[in-house]
Amino acid sequence: MNDTLADLLIRDDRSVRDALAVIDRNAQGICFAVDGDGRLTGVLTDGDIRRSLLADGSLDRPVAEVMQRSFTALPVDTPAEHIQARLNGTVRHIPLIDAQGVPVDFASLRRTHRIQVMAPQLDGNELNYVTDCLRTGWISSQGAYVKRFETGFAERCAMPHALAVSNGTVAIHLALVALGIGEGDEVIVPDLTFAASINTIIHAGATPVIADVHPVTWTLDPAGVERLITPRTKAIMPVHLYGHPCHMDELMAIARRHGLLVVEDCAEALGALYKGRPVGSHGDAATFSFFGNKTITTGEGGMVLFRDPAVAARATMLRDHGMDKQRRYWHLEVGYNYRMTNVQAAIGVAQLERLDAFVQAKRDLAAVYTKGLRTIGGLGAPPEEPWALNGFWLYSCLIGNDFGLGRDEVMDRMARNGIETRPLFHPLHVMPPYGRYVRPGQTFPVSERLSQAGLSLPSSVTITRAEQDHVLEVLHAIKHTRQLHAQA
Repeated sequence: MNDTLADLLIRDDRSVRDALAVIDRNAQGICFAVDGDGRLTGVLTDGDIRRSLLADGSLDRPVAEVMQRSFTALPVDTPAEHIQARLNGTVRHIPLIDAQGVPVDFASLRRTHRIQVMAPQLDGNELNYVTDCLRTGWISSQGAYVKRFETGFAERCAMPHALAVSNGTVAIHLALVALGIGEGDEVIVPDLTFAASINTIIHAGATPVIADVHPVTWTLDPAGVERLITPRTKAIMPVHLYGHPCHMDELMAIARRHGLLVVEDCAEALGALYKGRPVGSHGDAATFSFFGNKTITTGEGGMVLFRDPAVAARATMLRDHGMDKQRRYWHLEVGYNYRMTNVQAAIGVAQLERLDAFVQAKRDLAAVYTKGLRTIGGLGAPPEEPWALNGFWLYSCLIGNDFGLGRDEVMDRMARNGIETRPLFHPLHVMPPYGRYVRPGQTFPVSERLSQAGLSLPSSVTITRAEQDHVLEVLHAIKHTRQLHAQA
């Protein structure tokens, strides 16, 4: 979003009603008033307008009667560090003027500081462990940190076998192939998920069967799963979406009744609990991602958990080109190079040491957002069922019809204020590669509604309380400015 000065300018002889329209469009809560010669004469905020309306209720007064004539402005050639020093929680926009007093640019907090949706925290033992790899020369896929990461991760997730791999996508593919899922098999997958979930089913040669999600948890709906099972169904893939666990008891009961495998996609839910048990500890296999935006990161990387030792042994062989572990360079199957490096694993070990702190930080920021959303109104908080502990990978909320703006409009206005947001995933069934997997008569009302209304707010463990407060303040201002403009 590249805001221009023109987005903030208004003639001081125009009406307050006109100024309100400018503020609603620029979504920054302010406009700069200029006279007929273009010289800066004042600033006007949404707060000034509200106070004016409380005083006399008129939107037809000229801007010059309502604007602030005492304001901060600086010459356009002011050194950047001096401008930065003047920006603070009170002064968030500074018009930059030429020698004649004409605004030619502006500075803002949004232009100097952006709040990202996600950023890693790497100030633990990461550097020490990576340095150890470099010092000893163990930088490829062999080395002590790989096994250390696998062992610690398996213990943490209460599963007997763990294999570190190069990314979260290959983690799912390796799990499917190791379990013998392939051509002629069907795998049930939720409609609302990242594309890696369905892509890997196709890569394995199996056929994905798309199911709608539950309206409360946003995860695979057990009722829909039962209706989609055929003699070809081989597995169910629950995806613990945005940190909230799936309905695992119901899904596992379905799997047992029909003799199906269960592969949990836990890429977004490390640290989440289902009835006190870690996600990833219920099915036959579970997969995790350590991409840079995940709860813990190795830059790129993933992990596969297995229950059956024979399946884990096969996956170990497939991960390393299908090579026989007892006979070097003798290949038993067509395999893959899905190995994680020792350097990546070293970062993972350091990150895993602080997983509890990361999850608690996520839950703390979620509590702040949820309380703030209730105050603002028109926004739906993410789910957390009584039986679940949500890991809140991303704090994802829903824009209600009574908010006054659509989801994309809100994202645009947040970006204008230096706040990065993300939409929820598109439903799989609407995207070009996957429409052919929709069965005749199938509809997906829940995933479509969630996708159209869903928005993820900045959710880094590094976010400060002041930054969260700013996010909530901007949401509040966006809503109330729109309401004021709609009533004008």
